[in-house]
Order: sequence, then structure tokens, then C-alpha cells
Amino acid sequence: MVRCAVRLLGLVPVLAVLCRAELAPPTVNISLDEDPEVRWKPLLSVFDIDFLKEAGAQVIDSTIPKWVHHAIAPVVSALERYVPQPYAGEIRGMASHFGGSLSDVIILNFAYEISAFCTSIIAQDKSGNIYHGRNLDYPHPILKNLTVNVVFLKNGEVMYRGTSFAGYVGLWTGQSPNKFTVSGDQRGTEHLLNWWKNFVSAFLLGWSPVSWLVRETLEAAEDFQNAVMLLSKIPIITGVYYIVGGVRAKEGVVITRDRMGPADIWPLDPLYGRWFRVETNFDHWLPPPARDHRREVANKALNATGQDHINRDTLYQVLSLSPVCNGITIYTTTMSAAHPEEYRSLIRLQNCREID
Repeated sequence: MVRCAVRLLGLVPVLAVLCRAELAPPTVNISLDEDPEVRWKPLLSVFDIDFLKEAGAQVIDSTIPKWVHHAIAPVVSALERYVPQPYAGEIRGMASHFGGSLSDVIILNFAYEISAFCTSIIAQDKSGNIYHGRNLDYPHPILKNLTVNVVFLKNGEVMYRGTSFAGYVGLWTGQSPNKFTVSGDQRGTEHLLNWWKNFVSAFLLGWSPVSWLVRETLEAAEDFQNAVMLLSKIPIITGVYYIVGGVRAKEGVVITRDRMGPADIWPLDPLYGRWFRVETNFDHWLPPPARDHRREVANKALNATGQDHINRDTLYQVLSLSPVCNGITIYTTTMSAAHPEEYRSLIRLQNCREID
């Protein structure tokens, strides 16, 4: 197999990798014992500061019109005092470490909240093992160069881990070892249409951004059931799908969220042949838009794979099929809370293609 040198822009080292369609992102350890304003400093050992500033500006400019950006920057600065800890300290520290303005770092974190198109799958094999996979899709290709695995430590021990983007304090994908896994999928187009309302409600009403609740749940929940309760009931700034997997048979669920609570709870039901659930960005009880075939293709592939043959590798193959994997897929994650050492995220370096 031919080897090739690939440089992901923004990464400090030049990485030699096999010529293939995916690459593992770098990993940083974040100590929750450190002060919030300094705990994200390890990112600087992996990413170039100038690149981080340039990439952040690109994400903001491609998400929020420039005139809106300039108009709301003073408002954002005024609202900074409403950001809860530890996020206020972490965001303030990132602005200091990376040399950006505080308002821009806040805006960047909310820009990530409004355009997360995704596919998540939870599945159970015949032995009762739970597998969880997800594709994270964003219309910002530069995010492939910002993707990072983050290991959160407490007292030197792994408390939880996830895959995120440099400069972003939330998590859309995460695992609490030997407890549960969770992913978040945007619900419809609500984020895009109401981003300013979401932004203000987060600060003035004290509601949680959807990715912050994922991280808080990973830190606080004792087990799968507790995680489902927290992700179902705590007020959030906008609707979302939370997909949760546990460590025991039947511990898998898709939570369809409204701002104030659950609109629907859709669990695994393997005794009646419902051993997997597929969630994209539309309510599972309604047909998706005619142009979107991700749910159809994933369901067909999972049925063809069969419960006898589902595992981390076959789940990854399903997530690699077009259009489940597509031109804006940033990374694919497969995980199983009962086997935390098998957590794997891979950046999609090329457009995903159908597997032969």
C-alpha cells in the first residue's frame, strides 16, 4: 500500500498516514481539576494559534452574516456575565490563549450549535451488547482540521471522553466509561431559523445549549437511566435528538426533545425485532424530506447486516454508505460504553463513497 504525507492544516506536526479516506484526530487531555481558564491550554500543543483564529473566523462568517456579527458583538460582550461556570471561564481562557476577542469565541460556540446535521444509530447484538455510532455533518469543511478527541480527567482518572472541535466547549458525541454513550442530532431546521432566539434564551433564561447538556450529563449521570432522565427533563435552548446507549441489553433510546421536555421517547425493543434505531434530523414517526435518503439507506443496510453480525466494524460500514456518509460528513464515531477502550472517531478526509 502506498504511503503518503498528509498535513491537516492547523496541526503542529506533519502527519504521515496511509492513503485512505479517514484519519484519527489528535487527542488532548483536559483536567477538570484545573482552573477553567487554563484547562484548555493543551490544545496549543496540537493546533497552530494563527490557524485557529483563521478557522474560527471562517466558521462565524459562513454561519452568521457579517453585518449581524458586527451588530451583535457588543451585545454578546454584555451578555458574557450570564454565561454559567465552568463555561464562562473556559471561553474566557480560550480567548486569552488563542488571542481572539471574547465575543467572537462566544459567537463561535453558538455558531456550532445551529448547523449540526447528523446520523446516529443505536443497536443491540444477539448477546445484548450495545453499539452506538454517529456521523457528524457540518457545512464547514475546515472543521475536519479542527476535530479533536478530548479526554476529560478528574483526579487523574478518565471521567468521560468525546469528540469535538478546537475552541468549542460543548460536546455532540461522548462516552462515560462503563455507564453510557450519547450523541446529539439537530432536530429539523429549527436551529437555523431561530438561532438568535436560541442565543438569547441561553443567556437570559438560563437554558442550556444542547451540547452543554451532553457534557454536563456525561459528568454528572450515574448510569444510563439517570442520563436519560437528565437529557429528557432539563430545559434546553432548542429542540434536538439525544441518542443514548447503555451497558446492558435494551439500554438504548432516542429522545426527541422540545425546549422544555421530551416530545417522544423511542427505546430499543429487541424482543419484537426492533434491535436498532436510526435517527437523522427529522422526527422518526414522520417521513423525511423526499431528498433525504439517509434513514432509508441506513435501515436497509442494518437489516441486511442482521443482528447476528452487528458489531463496531459493521456499524462503521453502515455509517460509511452514501448518503448516510456524504460530502459534509466531518467525522464518524463508533463506541460502546461497556467497552470504553474501543471508542473510535475518524475524520473523513474524502467524500464518502458507497462500499462495494
